Amino acid sequence: MKSTSLLILLILSSFSFAAEPVSKSFFGDTAIEGHDTVAYHSLEVRESHNEVIGKRAFTVEWAGAHWRFASQASADKFAANPSQYKPQYNGHCANALSLGEGLIRTDGTVWEFFDNNLHLFYAERGRQRWLNGNWKDYKQQADEAWKEITR
Repeated sequence: MKSTSLLILLILSSFSFAAEPVSKSFFGDTAIEGHDTVAYHSLEVRESHNEVIGKRAFTVEWAGAHWRFASQASADKFAANPSQYKPQYNGHCANALSLGEGLIRTDGTVWEFFDNNLHLFYAERGRQRWLNGNWKDYKQQADEAWKEITR
């Protein structure tokens, strides 16, 4: 009985390693430092270019991380369709990926939409590079790096 439980635990834990990595807080499993990823998609937030901090009361577990939201409505939207609201590269720095620097965590404060998809950046300098450069080429490079990392 004990060995069967251990085997099941090992099998289940191997599935968690196969999932795409999420940008999580250094000491915990909170995705993108607790920012509400659904809120970025609202017209008000996009126009003000602010970010919205989520609350522990509105948490959804997805892809091995705790995603926080400012309201139950946001949490419900995400839970119903995470792929629509999750940031590209699960919140890792788009610029770092495009430069071949691997997975760099972000805190959700530096962001932009490209091709109607949310991209997060470690620093404003990376966001400005994408805004002022050829973001389509950068995105292609980041996509290729992400595919390599997640295969």
